[in-house]
Amino acid sequence: MQYGLIGEKLGHSFSKYIHEQIENHEYILKEIPKDEIDTFWCDKNFKAVNVTIPYKQSMLSHLDFISERAKKIGAVNTVVNKKGKLYGYNTDCLGMRAMIQKAGISISGKKVLVLGTGGTSKTARVVALEEGAEEVLIVSRSKKDNSITYDEAFKNHSDAHIIINTTPCGMYPDVDSSPIDINKFPRLEGVVDAIYNPIRTKLVSEAVKKGIKAVGGLYMLVSQAVYAAEKFHGKTYPESLTDKIFDSLYSSKENIVLVGMPSSGKSTVGKIIASLTGRKFIDTDDMIVESQNMHIPEIFKTYGENKFRDMESISVKEASGYSGCVIATGGGAVLREENVARLKQNGRLYFLDRDLSQLVPTSDRPLASDAQAIQKRYKERYPIYTSVADEIIKIDADANMIAKRVVMLHSGRR
Repeated sequence: MQYGLIGEKLGHSFSKYIHEQIENHEYILKEIPKDEIDTFWCDKNFKAVNVTIPYKQSMLSHLDFISERAKKIGAVNTVVNKKGKLYGYNTDCLGMRAMIQKAGISISGKKVLVLGTGGTSKTARVVALEEGAEEVLIVSRSKKDNSITYDEAFKNHSDAHIIINTTPCGMYPDVDSSPIDINKFPRLEGVVDAIYNPIRTKLVSEAVKKGIKAVGGLYMLVSQAVYAAEKFHGKTYPESLTDKIFDSLYSSKENIVLVGMPSSGKSTVGKIIASLTGRKFIDTDDMIVESQNMHIPEIFKTYGENKFRDMESISVKEASGYSGCVIATGGGAVLREENVARLKQNGRLYFLDRDLSQLVPTSDRPLASDAQAIQKRYKERYPIYTSVADEIIKIDADANMIAKRVVMLHSGRR
């Protein structure tokens, strides 16, 4: 192993993709059990590595040199082997600063609440202070390490301007959770979440909905990796490289979600998009049929619409947990706000807007089995489709052309 990432569990890491975009060399994801980590450091069989949970702090005693910033934070995420001497750095700090600045969030002179007490919390505190924060408070459920409780934050610090989340609350698969109620902070100006899976956590989504500047952790992940690679190779990379890799990664990991009326072409167009891009195709209606071993008209007849909607929400939740996929939803999936919120966490919603006159009733669609039913559904749902969609795609060409249009929009929008 020459270059790579070490940690205890690395199943969802994007680091290999990022580092192999920076330099043309192999980057290995190496999971190391706790009882083997000391041997790894003593053997020194690597040129340079990144370090993640749970070894950012425990390995400090193995280093021959620790940068001043890493000392200040008390954690190292980058180790370079220089002729048998191990040099430790913290590039998470630089990555977090770059992410905050990229999002246009100003910390100078502001009161900042940092949620959590782990290594990333220490990084966030240092960044906030270096950016000129007037006050930085650490918030913890267990009130440790000179922190305050969440109740104290609500009671005494509702005037906070910035919230930085460094806890795992909201991370996949716990995507329906949020670490704090932002409604209790009327002066809130910015929300920063170190989590990058999902792309947009519930915390970030809630802030955006309120018109508050908010950012998830993906840009930090890419930026810190570029800074780490500079330590690896002793060179400086242009900021444009970080932006280029971020744009590519964001686009590739963000799901393409198709919404619209029954018979609008979601499944047909979705399969073509999947073929064009090499993405996995998921149809939430098919998921329901498979899980129940019943066709949808039979489910409606046996259980009724409300029960079907419950099944639909389960399939939407499962589908939304994937990244880099094409998801075709049922016509009524957007009727529940929880479904829309879940789909947007990892996806961008494309409304396939087919004219009412072109929507064809079919017997396998219980709520769109005749022209009158389609007209009723269209009138009820059209405003919902347009309000939740990130892009509206007018169906004015064949399925192949529409699919290519969606692909171009998705890959070139950032």
